[in-house]
Amino acid sequence: MLQSSYSPVVMKEPFADTMARMKAAKAEVMKRQMTLLEERYDLADRPAKGVMMSEGRKAVQEGVRVKLPKGVSWEQLAGMSAEEIKEKNLWPKGFYPLPHPNHAEGGMVFPQFHIDEIKKQEGRDLTRFDLDFDLPAHFLPTFPPPIYLTTRPDLGDVSQGKVVTIMNYFELFNGILNPKQLEGLRLLVTPFPQQQFNQTDDRRSELASRGVTCFDCHVNGHSNGATHLVGDIRPQEFRHRLDTPPLRGVNVQRLFGSQRALKSVEDFTEFEQRAAYFDGDPVIATKKGVNILERGSQVHFMAEFQEILDFPPAPKLNIYGKLDPAKASESEMRGQEIFFGKAQCAVCHPAPYYTDGSMHNLKAERFFKPVMINGRMASADGPIKTFPLRGIKDSPPYLHDGRLLTLADTVEFFNLIQGLKLNEQEKKDLVNFMAAL
Repeated sequence: MLQSSYSPVVMKEPFADTMARMKAAKAEVMKRQMTLLEERYDLADRPAKGVMMSEGRKAVQEGVRVKLPKGVSWEQLAGMSAEEIKEKNLWPKGFYPLPHPNHAEGGMVFPQFHIDEIKKQEGRDLTRFDLDFDLPAHFLPTFPPPIYLTTRPDLGDVSQGKVVTIMNYFELFNGILNPKQLEGLRLLVTPFPQQQFNQTDDRRSELASRGVTCFDCHVNGHSNGATHLVGDIRPQEFRHRLDTPPLRGVNVQRLFGSQRALKSVEDFTEFEQRAAYFDGDPVIATKKGVNILERGSQVHFMAEFQEILDFPPAPKLNIYGKLDPAKASESEMRGQEIFFGKAQCAVCHPAPYYTDGSMHNLKAERFFKPVMINGRMASADGPIKTFPLRGIKDSPPYLHDGRLLTLADTVEFFNLIQGLKLNEQEKKDLVNFMAAL
């Protein structure tokens, strides 16, 4: 086939044939992806003792889950140069870019627990007939996640333990939000056509669909782990898998969208339904019924609600975003010293929000040769956004594509990337510090 930046507009086979063909291929597609995950990671459910996500409903997963190449330890890897690791092909498989469950097909994929809840509340089905979500639920954020507002910190979690949808948003937030914010929230939970969920014969839902909502990925203004492919890269095999980031704390951020070209929450809000919903293809968006938001009111209202989504409480932090010695453990205090010192984490993640609002190129390709992995060309990622680390224990998996399942995996990754040579105690202390953020 000729290489093209565009998706096909006219389907070449009846929808029923497309669905039958993809349903028949689904088992093999998912088997291939699950085999990859099992080769890369220890997927066991091992919650950390005493370390819970906000509101205490779900435990954080402990330990390094990335599997090492045979015959080598983390200490040995840390003692090697990038060139040596590359030459000996010792870069751990779990540190390579993570492919989409079906990278050649791509598109939004939702965890089963979210699909079930939306079907229960709205009768809207986010099931795809061609593939399923891949990562086990214990590696994903708590569901439903709590909602904290900068405007009403006295209320704590305002979600009341519910998934906010078009069915309940008014009863939950009437009297807490102003009319503009309430209307913005309504739009954030209103379904609109999307690449895989629409009314045309080019969809991946069995029945014609009303579409998806902003909060289907950013559930309760946070994340449920839903994945997608970035829209700004071609050809398909170079597109990055996307780990849905939280909307918490967007008021302190100024880089948005997969290519980080968007400089305000308003820009991000307007762009998402125009392009990101449709793989960055305005031609196909027109065909499938793109929802054009009006900048002066709808976009403004949606952004105004997003801007008041707060980070979760961090009772051990003082007003400068650093640990209060009277409340923190010795390990957490040591971890803070390492974070701001030896590990140089604060170069990109300074207090109090633990982001510099910029982008950085980790140049992970120094450690491996380009290789095709389940339809994803693992090569140079380029610069990626510095995401805030406030509330980070609530937001697994980690890195921009979700390749790192735990905070311990993240520490091992950056220990190699930065050449830090941290010892085991320093690694544990660093994890404990980040869990306190």
